[in-house]
Amino acid sequence: MVVAVASGKGGTGKTTVAVNLARVFGERVQLLDSDVEEPNAHLFFPAAQMQERYVVSQPVPYVDEKLCNACGECALFCRFNAIVSFSTTPLVFPELCHSCGGCAVICPQKAITEMENRIGEVEILVADNIRLIKGVLDVGKPMAPPLIRATLKYLEKNTPAIIDAPPGTSCPVIAALRGVDFALLVAEPTAFGLNDLALAVEVLYAIDVEFAVVINRDGSGDDRVKRFCDDRGIEVIASIPYDRRIAEIYAHGRLIVDAIPAYLEIFVNIKKRIQEKGAR
Repeated sequence: MVVAVASGKGGTGKTTVAVNLARVFGERVQLLDSDVEEPNAHLFFPAAQMQERYVVSQPVPYVDEKLCNACGECALFCRFNAIVSFSTTPLVFPELCHSCGGCAVICPQKAITEMENRIGEVEILVADNIRLIKGVLDVGKPMAPPLIRATLKYLEKNTPAIIDAPPGTSCPVIAALRGVDFALLVAEPTAFGLNDLALAVEVLYAIDVEFAVVINRDGSGDDRVKRFCDDRGIEVIASIPYDRRIAEIYAHGRLIVDAIPAYLEIFVNIKKRIQEKGAR
């Protein structure tokens, strides 16, 4: 079963839930950090050993000036302005390219081929029973989804997996969530938390992924998130209390379930509910 932990905004405690859930699994589990612009799940497993590292590239156009007649068909085709022509040899902007290959197909002179453009790396680490897969986007590369999709390819089949998704509701989130079996939406009980939770809920409805909500820092705001979930028939699978100790533990890169045994039951119960849903 592949479970994604997501949130409508950053800072709700998404990574906190993901890493502690991985710790309590009690069996071999994969933890995939798909927040490739700023991966930080590895910080909670300082003893993790690097096993493998892979370079990830994506194809971008290469124009052979000797064959090109500056017809501009490639520029007319590209909807992302990744290749432009002003009655001259086209200019290529790799950062805008979505690697569809259409410009090479449409070129009447067959002047366009593709070359590999590095966008980042995938690192695989092991910490006890946890196989940690981490995507790392190169500095200056603007598009995370291609690297997220490449990172997901390293998930092993038939082994439970937890995906720490990017925050928000934009393209990187869709790339991480599409095709998962279940999602946990982490929300904080505030006006901002409710607004962004509502956006995330609509995304999951749109891509047809079953989900439940985890309320983090419960007691720091009001009951508007609980009422929202009750009104829409959304299950609140767990509530994590507002506790200063959690923030202190997190700041030191430690796991809640290791540092405060009283919270172990919360994450064990989350795991049980997820497994119950997977067994249906």
